Amino acid sequence: MRLLIIEDDREAADYLKKALREAGHMAEVANDGEAGLAIALDESFDVLVVDRMLPKRDGLSLVSELRSRGKETPVLILSALGQVDDRVTGLRAGGDDYLAKPYAFSELLARVEVLARRRAPNSAETVYRVADLELDRLSHQVTRGGEEILLQPREFRLLEYLMRHAGQVVTRTMLLENVWDYHFDPQTNVIDVHVSRLRSKIDKGFAKPLLQTVRGAGYMIRDGAR
Repeated sequence: MRLLIIEDDREAADYLKKALREAGHMAEVANDGEAGLAIALDESFDVLVVDRMLPKRDGLSLVSELRSRGKETPVLILSALGQVDDRVTGLRAGGDDYLAKPYAFSELLARVEVLARRRAPNSAETVYRVADLELDRLSHQVTRGGEEILLQPREFRLLEYLMRHAGQVVTRTMLLENVWDYHFDPQTNVIDVHVSRLRSKIDKGFAKPLLQTVRGAGYMIRDGAR
Protein backbone atom coordinates (compact mmCIF):
# COMPACT_ATOMS: atom_id res chain seq x y z
CA MET A 1 0.00 0.00 0.00
CA ARG A 2 1.29 3.46 -0.90
CA LEU A 3 0.29 6.40 1.28
CA LEU A 4 0.79 10.15 1.31
CA ILE A 5 0.91 11.83 4.72
CA ILE A 6 0.09 15.54 4.62
CA GLU A 7 1.07 16.83 8.05
CA ASP A 8 2.89 20.03 9.08
CA ASP A 9 4.12 18.64 12.41
CA ARG A 10 7.39 17.15 11.16
CA GLU A 11 7.96 15.01 14.22
CA ALA A 12 4.47 13.52 13.98
CA ALA A 13 4.81 13.03 10.23
CA ASP A 14 8.19 11.30 10.55
CA TYR A 15 6.86 9.01 13.28
CA LEU A 16 3.84 8.05 11.19
CA LYS A 17 5.92 7.48 8.06
CA LYS A 18 8.38 5.28 9.96
CA ALA A 19 5.58 3.27 11.59
CA LEU A 20 3.78 2.72 8.29
CA ARG A 21 6.97 1.60 6.59
CA GLU A 22 7.73 -0.79 9.42
CA ALA A 23 4.23 -2.21 8.81
CA GLY A 24 5.32 -2.96 5.25
CA HIS A 25 3.79 0.01 3.43
CA MET A 26 5.28 2.82 1.36
CA ALA A 27 4.75 6.29 2.79
CA GLU A 28 5.70 9.77 1.68
CA VAL A 29 5.27 13.13 3.44
CA ALA A 30 4.23 16.64 2.45
CA ASN A 31 4.46 19.34 5.12
CA ASP A 32 1.92 21.88 3.85
CA GLY A 33 -1.39 21.89 2.03
CA GLU A 34 -0.18 23.27 -1.29
CA ALA A 35 2.66 20.77 -1.57
CA GLY A 36 0.35 17.96 -0.53
CA LEU A 37 -2.25 18.91 -3.12
CA ALA A 38 0.32 19.05 -5.91
CA ILE A 39 1.74 15.62 -5.05
CA ALA A 40 -1.69 14.05 -4.60
CA LEU A 41 -2.79 15.34 -8.01
CA ASP A 42 0.39 14.31 -9.78
CA GLU A 43 0.96 10.84 -8.33
CA SER A 44 -1.07 7.74 -7.47
CA PHE A 45 -1.66 6.71 -3.85
CA ASP A 46 -3.86 4.11 -2.20
CA VAL A 47 -4.78 6.38 0.73
CA LEU A 48 -4.10 9.98 1.80
CA VAL A 49 -3.70 10.80 5.49
CA VAL A 50 -4.47 14.51 5.79
CA ASP A 51 -4.15 16.75 8.84
CA ARG A 52 -7.03 19.20 9.06
CA MET A 53 -4.98 22.24 10.13
CA LEU A 54 -2.22 22.86 7.57
CA PRO A 55 -0.23 25.90 6.44
CA LYS A 56 -0.82 27.40 2.96
CA ARG A 57 -4.00 25.37 2.42
CA ASP A 58 -6.10 23.70 5.12
CA GLY A 59 -6.89 20.01 4.94
CA LEU A 60 -10.60 20.36 4.20
CA SER A 61 -9.93 22.77 1.34
CA LEU A 62 -7.31 20.37 0.01
CA VAL A 63 -9.74 17.44 0.02
CA SER A 64 -12.50 19.51 -1.58
CA GLU A 65 -10.13 20.55 -4.36
CA LEU A 66 -9.10 16.95 -4.99
CA ARG A 67 -12.73 15.89 -5.30
CA SER A 68 -13.56 18.80 -7.60
CA ARG A 69 -10.78 17.63 -9.92
CA GLY A 70 -12.09 14.08 -9.99
CA LYS A 71 -9.45 12.59 -7.71
CA GLU A 72 -11.16 9.81 -5.74
CA THR A 73 -8.22 8.61 -3.63
CA PRO A 74 -9.54 7.65 -0.17
CA VAL A 75 -8.76 10.24 2.51
CA LEU A 76 -8.38 9.80 6.25
CA ILE A 77 -8.60 13.17 7.97
CA LEU A 78 -6.64 13.68 11.21
CA SER A 79 -7.63 16.46 13.57
CA ALA A 80 -7.51 17.60 17.17
CA LEU A 81 -11.11 18.71 16.54
CA GLY A 82 -13.08 15.62 17.40
CA GLN A 83 -16.62 16.72 18.11
CA VAL A 84 -19.52 15.30 16.08
CA ASP A 85 -19.95 18.54 14.11
CA ASP A 86 -16.22 18.57 13.27
CA ARG A 87 -16.36 14.99 11.99
CA VAL A 88 -19.48 15.69 9.93
CA THR A 89 -17.82 18.74 8.37
CA GLY A 90 -14.76 16.70 7.46
CA LEU A 91 -16.78 13.93 5.86
CA ARG A 92 -18.93 16.38 3.93
CA ALA A 93 -15.79 18.05 2.58
CA GLY A 94 -14.94 14.77 0.86
CA GLY A 95 -13.11 12.81 3.53
CA ASP A 96 -13.76 9.08 3.70
CA ASP A 97 -12.92 8.71 7.40
CA TYR A 98 -12.06 10.99 10.31
CA LEU A 99 -9.75 10.22 13.24
CA ALA A 100 -9.35 12.52 16.22
CA LYS A 101 -5.97 13.23 17.78
CA PRO A 102 -4.39 11.80 19.84
CA TYR A 103 -4.84 8.42 18.19
CA ALA A 104 -3.38 4.94 18.52
CA PHE A 105 -1.29 3.91 15.53
CA SER A 106 -2.95 0.49 15.47
CA GLU A 107 -6.32 2.16 14.90
CA LEU A 108 -4.96 4.45 12.20
CA LEU A 109 -3.37 1.48 10.44
CA ALA A 110 -6.62 -0.48 10.56
CA ARG A 111 -8.56 2.47 9.16
CA VAL A 112 -6.23 3.09 6.20
CA GLU A 113 -6.22 -0.63 5.38
CA VAL A 114 -10.03 -0.61 5.34
CA LEU A 115 -10.04 2.44 3.05
CA ALA A 116 -7.59 0.75 0.68
CA ARG A 117 -9.74 -2.38 0.53
CA ARG A 118 -12.85 -0.34 -0.20
CA ARG A 119 -11.11 1.26 -3.13
CA ALA A 120 -9.85 -2.07 -4.49
CA PRO A 121 -12.77 -4.50 -4.87
CA ASN A 122 -10.68 -6.68 -7.15
CA SER A 123 -7.01 -7.60 -7.30
CA ALA A 124 -6.47 -5.97 -10.70
CA GLU A 125 -6.21 -2.55 -9.05
CA THR A 126 -3.58 -3.74 -6.59
CA VAL A 127 -1.42 -5.90 -8.82
CA TYR A 128 1.51 -4.87 -11.01
CA ARG A 129 2.50 -7.09 -13.94
CA VAL A 130 5.49 -7.00 -16.27
CA ALA A 131 5.58 -9.98 -18.65
CA ASP A 132 5.17 -13.05 -16.40
CA LEU A 133 6.32 -11.19 -13.26
CA GLU A 134 3.50 -10.28 -10.88
CA LEU A 135 3.52 -8.29 -7.63
CA ASP A 136 0.47 -8.09 -5.36
CA ARG A 137 0.65 -5.05 -3.10
CA LEU A 138 -2.00 -6.27 -0.65
CA SER A 139 -0.76 -9.81 -0.08
CA HIS A 140 2.91 -8.85 -0.57
CA GLN A 141 3.27 -11.85 -2.87
CA VAL A 142 5.59 -11.89 -5.87
CA THR A 143 5.50 -14.58 -8.55
CA ARG A 144 7.13 -15.15 -11.89
CA GLY A 145 5.80 -17.76 -14.26
CA GLY A 146 3.55 -18.90 -11.43
CA GLU A 147 6.51 -19.55 -9.11
CA GLU A 148 6.57 -17.66 -5.82
CA ILE A 149 9.59 -15.43 -5.22
CA LEU A 150 10.46 -14.63 -1.61
CA LEU A 151 11.70 -11.09 -1.09
CA GLN A 152 12.92 -9.16 1.93
CA PRO A 153 10.84 -6.04 2.79
CA ARG A 154 13.35 -3.66 1.20
CA GLU A 155 13.57 -5.81 -1.92
CA PHE A 156 9.78 -5.81 -2.15
CA ARG A 157 9.64 -2.01 -1.91
CA LEU A 158 12.38 -1.72 -4.52
CA LEU A 159 10.57 -4.03 -6.92
CA GLU A 160 7.24 -2.32 -6.29
CA TYR A 161 8.74 1.07 -7.12
CA LEU A 162 10.41 -0.26 -10.28
CA MET A 163 7.23 -2.00 -11.45
CA ARG A 164 5.12 1.07 -10.73
CA HIS A 165 7.45 2.87 -13.16
CA ALA A 166 7.78 -0.02 -15.61
CA GLY A 167 9.27 1.05 -18.93
CA GLN A 168 10.75 4.20 -17.40
CA VAL A 169 14.29 4.89 -16.25
CA VAL A 170 14.40 5.11 -12.46
CA THR A 171 17.37 7.10 -11.20
CA ARG A 172 19.46 6.48 -8.09
CA THR A 173 18.06 9.68 -6.59
CA MET A 174 14.50 8.47 -7.10
CA LEU A 175 15.32 5.18 -5.39
CA LEU A 176 17.18 6.84 -2.52
CA GLU A 177 14.27 9.19 -1.81
CA ASN A 178 11.38 6.77 -2.32
CA VAL A 179 12.74 3.40 -1.20
CA TRP A 180 15.47 4.34 1.28
CA ASP A 181 14.10 7.74 2.37
CA TYR A 182 17.50 9.40 1.88
CA HIS A 183 17.40 12.97 0.63
CA PHE A 184 21.14 12.90 -0.03
CA ASP A 185 23.52 10.37 -1.57
CA PRO A 186 25.27 8.52 1.28
CA GLN A 187 27.99 7.48 -1.18
CA THR A 188 27.48 3.78 -0.62
CA ASN A 189 26.73 0.91 -2.96
CA VAL A 190 23.50 0.05 -1.12
CA ILE A 191 21.39 0.44 -4.26
CA ASP A 192 23.71 -1.63 -6.43
CA VAL A 193 23.77 -4.43 -3.85
CA HIS A 194 19.97 -4.56 -3.52
CA VAL A 195 19.41 -4.35 -7.28
CA SER A 196 21.89 -7.19 -7.79
CA ARG A 197 20.09 -9.33 -5.21
CA LEU A 198 16.71 -8.51 -6.67
CA ARG A 199 17.89 -9.33 -10.19
CA SER A 200 19.17 -12.71 -9.07
CA LYS A 201 15.75 -13.51 -7.59
CA ILE A 202 13.47 -12.33 -10.39
CA ASP A 203 15.64 -13.04 -13.47
CA LYS A 204 17.90 -15.98 -12.62
CA GLY A 205 16.66 -19.15 -14.28
CA PHE A 206 14.28 -17.34 -16.62
CA ALA A 207 14.90 -16.99 -20.35
CA LYS A 208 14.04 -13.31 -20.55
CA PRO A 209 15.67 -10.80 -18.16
CA LEU A 210 13.39 -7.98 -17.03
CA LEU A 211 15.57 -5.81 -14.78
CA GLN A 212 17.95 -3.66 -16.78
CA THR A 213 20.78 -1.31 -15.82
CA VAL A 214 20.77 1.86 -17.91
CA ARG A 215 24.36 3.05 -17.86
CA GLY A 216 24.80 6.55 -16.51
CA ALA A 217 21.11 6.90 -15.78
CA GLY A 218 19.71 4.26 -13.41
CA TYR A 219 17.55 1.17 -13.74
CA MET A 220 14.51 0.04 -15.65
CA ILE A 221 12.19 -2.93 -15.48
CA ARG A 222 10.36 -3.81 -18.69
CA ASP A 223 9.23 -6.65 -20.87
CA GLY A 224 11.98 -7.49 -23.33
CA ALA A 225 14.97 -6.03 -21.43
CA ARG A 226 18.28 -7.12 -22.89
